[in-house]
Amino acid sequence: MSRTTRLSSSLLRAAAVTGVAALTLTACGSGSGSGSSGSGSGSVKVGLITKTDTNPFFVKMKEGAEKAAKENGAELSTAAGKFDGDNAGQVTAIENMVAAGVKGILITPSDSKAIVPAIQKARAKGVLVIALDTPTEPQSAVDALFATDNLKAGELIGEYAKAAMKGKTAKIAALDLAPGVSVGVQRHDGFLKGFGATDKDVVCAQDTGGDQAKGQTAMENCLQKSPGINVVYTINEPAALGAYTALKAKGREKDVLIVSVDGGCTGTQAVKDGKIAATSQQYPLKMAAEGVKAVVTYAKDGKKASGYTDTGVTLITDKAQAGVTSKDTGYGLENCWG
Repeated sequence: MSRTTRLSSSLLRAAAVTGVAALTLTACGSGSGSGSSGSGSGSVKVGLITKTDTNPFFVKMKEGAEKAAKENGAELSTAAGKFDGDNAGQVTAIENMVAAGVKGILITPSDSKAIVPAIQKARAKGVLVIALDTPTEPQSAVDALFATDNLKAGELIGEYAKAAMKGKTAKIAALDLAPGVSVGVQRHDGFLKGFGATDKDVVCAQDTGGDQAKGQTAMENCLQKSPGINVVYTINEPAALGAYTALKAKGREKDVLIVSVDGGCTGTQAVKDGKIAATSQQYPLKMAAEGVKAVVTYAKDGKKASGYTDTGVTLITDKAQAGVTSKDTGYGLENCWG
């Protein structure tokens, strides 16, 4: 920095302008990296903002967006929160992308409610905003939602768990996501609906943030509270694998049924290995690809995507139960992500 003292005043002004521009571009990454793909400045600009850039689900989502951008002649900018729940980082990313002239933004909201004011400002400036995977609250805060039917995903594993218990009295542990996150609420409620249970039937509920280590700790806490737990619902497969580790340490891995949601390759392999009984597989690559196409369509003819588009969910298990539609892990591993 000391070298700048030797610059002329005109060079200093130029350097300052360059510095501001560089900061604006990097800020799109919200502190966790950014990137772009496409055919250049004349192409449609699309922004993708995910909760993090480390979760395999969002890595695959980014890959799907990048591929679709290249196929459709769009220029993609990407951003992510520093951690799951980083609403401030996502707000900054929205502001930077709008300033950069994007035609549309695809976002997986970290906080379904807190992100709404920033989305409203973007839409007021003519930017198409599409939520991926996680709906905003209210859902109408965005132009459209491309996502798994998370209530259905929960119902599928609930129906499966009920059938697999074959009339045994269930003592349910729920390893949830975090308060106020719609995707977590929907999966939890769906599981209970599919099982034919209520929250009164849950003997232990713990938040995990979808993290494996926290899932293990949550399961350990639940086993201390209610040693007779025999059914474990988990928000995702990392939490499920954490639960499995805790159960195995107690010698309980064979007699406790674990069900989950996601369908990542690691989780699907865990189903094949017998660590997880069943999982509801979702398709992040499809969400992102359809989102990019929708922005390109809007840029070309002004037609806005609207409402909810279900990107599909499939129950994956190698121990099929009568009356519950499913596919085996062969199918799951062919269509998994991560």
